[in-house]
Amino acid sequence: MFSTPARSLRRVHARNVTHSRFSTQSVLREEAAAAPNLGTIPPPKKPVGAFRGGIVGFLFGFSLASSYAAYHLLDEYKQASAALQASVEELQQSTQRVTAHLRRIEAVEKDLKALRDTSASKDDIFRIRAEMKKLYDGLHVEFLDLRSHVWGIQQDLHSLSKKGSTTVRVV
Repeated sequence: MFSTPARSLRRVHARNVTHSRFSTQSVLREEAAAAPNLGTIPPPKKPVGAFRGGIVGFLFGFSLASSYAAYHLLDEYKQASAALQASVEELQQSTQRVTAHLRRIEAVEKDLKALRDTSASKDDIFRIRAEMKKLYDGLHVEFLDLRSHVWGIQQDLHSLSKKGSTTVRVV
């Protein structure tokens, strides 16, 4: 077979390594016998890559913060929705009260208009008062006339009773 320079160098190196192993082996045995056995060193753990660990940590933190923010946002939305619903119900109740007041006001205005149409004005009252005074004065005059007539009849009766006559004169 062909002998390449790289192969021949490997053989030479392999002989030197085996030769050096025999020569240092006794020294290593003496050191091993003199030093107490403390155990084996655990194999080093593979470190998580800084870039990969940073991305995972960032994504975990971001998702945790996002879920916390979404929870609080949803809670505030529910509170605002409840407050808005209460406000709408209050507005509806106040609208119903205002509507009831308007109906009562319209009914009162209708009654007032009916009263205004049926009631008398000041001019009507003064005119009726003047008529009443005229009637009263007329009745008073008639009353006085009647009284004077009755007085005349009494006088006639009284004079007849004094005379003792039996004839009665009616005027």
